[in-house]
Amino acid sequence: MSKSDLNAEIRDFLSSRRARITPQQAGLPAYGGNRRVKGLRREEVAMLAGVSVDYYVRMERGSLAGASESVLTALAEALRLDEAERAHLLALARESGAHGRAPRRTAPTTVRPVVQQVLDAMTDAPAWVRNGRHDIVAMNSLARALYSPVLADPRRPANTTRFVYLDPQAPEFFVDYDRIANDAAAMLRLEAGRNPNDKALIELVGELSTRSELFRRRWASHDVQLHRSGQKRLHHPVVGQLDLDFESMELPSAPGLTMNVYTAAAGSPTSDGLKLLASWAASQDNLPTESTSAPVS
Repeated sequence: MSKSDLNAEIRDFLSSRRARITPQQAGLPAYGGNRRVKGLRREEVAMLAGVSVDYYVRMERGSLAGASESVLTALAEALRLDEAERAHLLALARESGAHGRAPRRTAPTTVRPVVQQVLDAMTDAPAWVRNGRHDIVAMNSLARALYSPVLADPRRPANTTRFVYLDPQAPEFFVDYDRIANDAAAMLRLEAGRNPNDKALIELVGELSTRSELFRRRWASHDVQLHRSGQKRLHHPVVGQLDLDFESMELPSAPGLTMNVYTAAAGSPTSDGLKLLASWAASQDNLPTESTSAPVS
């Protein structure tokens, strides 16, 4: 990421967070008359953060280098940032301070054999590993069956965000498609802040921005989001709707990789659906056998 791109990213992120907060929400007096800006003024943010107006203006213009942890914390409080947004702000500050010295980092596209063994040992739950740009790098048999629509694209590694935004099957496969699309872009934006020099990530964002108007709109919102647990409703073409619980766990032994595991309550229709899916998977000879060890083409 060039310095000008980084400055623009910082500017757009801070100004978009500032624009969403009203003076009333920030505990400031509601003065009469028309305000020319949406949300808080720069001087109001500076006052809430305990810094000078000139200093905040410099920060919003992209100059986060040298900002202390206490200043960044105060700014996060003033802008009412959530956990993901705070992490994004810190990542942007680190990149601003290290610009020109940071090495190019690449998201992993393989797992160690023992990680695949762990996945294969989970016979009753779909489980898969992704990197920060949402490439699927390893799966167990049940996950391959569950995500067979995603894997239908021969491009490897399969990428779930590319599927969400570019595959016409995605709105049918994901029951809550609008939420899924929003989450996917927000998670990718968070990764872009953490790893702005990942060439494949830059290319992916460029591809999605070129080919999807919806992605362009979601990307322009500068929203960021963590994705650790929740529910995901899928409409599988073979077994029908599955209402799944998921847990996402970072792998300490493999920095940059996250394991996703899907489960369902015992005796529920979805639990029965997973058993049916497992039977269907066992009967297939033409399912993809290994999704993703190849690098991005």
